[in-house]
Formats: sequence, C-alpha cells, structure tokens
Amino acid sequence: MELNTLKPAPGSKHVRKRVARGIGSGTGKTGGRGHKGQRARSGGFHKVGFEGGQMPLQRRLPKRGFNSLTREDTAEVLLSDLERVKAEKIDLAVLKEAGVVPGPAKRAKVIVSGKLTRKVTLVGVAVSKGARAAIEAAGGSTDAPIPQPKPKREPKAVLAPQPQTEAKSGKGEAGAEKRASDAKETSETEGGRGAKDKRQGKDKSEGKDKREANRPGPEGKKGGKA
Repeated sequence: MELNTLKPAPGSKHVRKRVARGIGSGTGKTGGRGHKGQRARSGGFHKVGFEGGQMPLQRRLPKRGFNSLTREDTAEVLLSDLERVKAEKIDLAVLKEAGVVPGPAKRAKVIVSGKLTRKVTLVGVAVSKGARAAIEAAGGSTDAPIPQPKPKREPKAVLAPQPQTEAKSGKGEAGAEKRASDAKETSETEGGRGAKDKRQGKDKSEGKDKREANRPGPEGKKGGKA
C-alpha cells in the first residue's frame, strides 16, 4: 500500500448533487421542486408548523397545568436533612457541600418533614411556618423574615351629593323669570297679531260687500233688483 493509492472507504463519500443543471443531470429543469405552487417559488417558506392557515397541531392539542421555568431554582430541605448535617451554622453552600441540595440550586427552603433534635442556625435559607416552630423548639434560630399579612384594601369612599349653592339657585330663579317674561311677550305678540289679522279680515269683508252693492244688476241698476 502506497500513499498515492489510499482511497476513502466505499460509500463514505458522495458526489455533490448539482440541481437545475439540465435534464440530463437527473435533477434538472425544476430541480426537485416540482411544478408550481408555493414550495416551488423562491421565498415560498413558512414558519415551522404552519399548515396553510389551518389551526396548527401545536395549538390544537390541549394544554394542562403550568410548568414554572424557575421550579428547579429553589430546593426543598427536610428537617431530617438538617439533622444529618454536621455543621451547626448552615447556609446554602453548606447544604450543597453536604449533598442535600443540587449544585444548580439558587435558593433553599426548609419544610416540615422528619424530626430535628439538635440546635442549628440557618443563614440565608427560607423556612416554612411549621419548620420555624420546629427549629426554635429545638433551640435553633433562623434569619428568615417572618411573612407579614397583606393589608386589606379599604373601599373607596363615595362622595355625597353636594347641595346647590345660593349662587346657582339665584341663577336658576333668574333663568325661570326670564323664561316666564319671554313666554308672556310671545303670547302678547301672538295676541296682537291675531287682533290685527281679525281687523284686516273685517275690513276686507266690508269692502267686498260694498263692491257687490255697487255692481250693476241684469236690469242695469245698482244693487240688482229694485
């Protein structure tokens, strides 16, 4: 065997496919894209999971519950775990060193499970209400703050309707008087117009009677029949 006779193993190397380089290449003309359609066009690409406008599968499937992204950040520590930790002053680093909590954990919280018979001091570790009572009963202590209840919201005070001021009442009376005077003037004006129209009508009727009386009748005399 010589260096110039070395060859790769059969099947390990493939000839690069050269598409759309003529019909004779086997993948010419449409280049493996088929005839027309969205996938045959340049830029005819949709996001993964797109089903042509139909509701995609990842949205049709039912969703159940809630998975917190930070559920692994806080590790649970039992009272029995504190019992087997040799150190008297316990913090997160001591718990990781003892293998009680995993390395990626960012916080730790002690819950009521098991028994604690020795005195321990917790630093930077959260505790539940029952765990605090158990630790203090064994003579230990913790620097975790005691949770305070949230203050209750007071209902908003509804403002009572304010009585109208004297100025507004005076203004209202003045407006009422003005409206009454306007109504009176309007009635008087309408009455004067009615009387004037009546007089005009009477004068017209009298003039018409006079003209009929002076009109010559069939006999040529005024006033018709003698």
